[in-house]
Amino acid sequence: MSGEQKPVVPETAGPRPRRLTYAAGLVALEGLALLVGGVWILVLGVAGDPDDRRQAVTGGVTLAVLALLPLLAARGLLGRRGWSRGPAVITQILALPVAYNLLQADSMAIPAGIALAVVAVCALVLLVNPETTRALGIRGPGNADRGDGGRAGGTRDARGPGDEEK
Repeated sequence: MSGEQKPVVPETAGPRPRRLTYAAGLVALEGLALLVGGVWILVLGVAGDPDDRRQAVTGGVTLAVLALLPLLAARGLLGRRGWSRGPAVITQILALPVAYNLLQADSMAIPAGIALAVVAVCALVLLVNPETTRALGIRGPGNADRGDGGRAGGTRDARGPGDEEK
């Protein structure tokens, strides 16, 4: 056995669809925003004069660690890995209530809420697009390769009771 590893090639070889690239970019943007926010809170918690230093440090570390989910998902999307769509979709679903809460604030958080909502909805639309699903090699329920031509029972066909072969 050689020391070289063979790359995993998705079933749908060819160029990566633009929708998948855009979705990966939006997910990565969210991950980077979480990472920057976490580092910012962490630095302010350590170097600044917060009300509760422990809470500031914990919040910063938590945001930085949470940034790993969308960043890893974005990398997987760019690599056309089927597993990456789940974490990317979960990130978008979690971003929507955060955006709603930002929109309820009476501050400069309102534009951030609008931006987050737009990014989350756009990313969700791109992630559930059939072209993206095919590019990731994801099959819907009932479309798995069972070796029986796609028929659930394996022996039945689409003919009705009065339809007979002639």
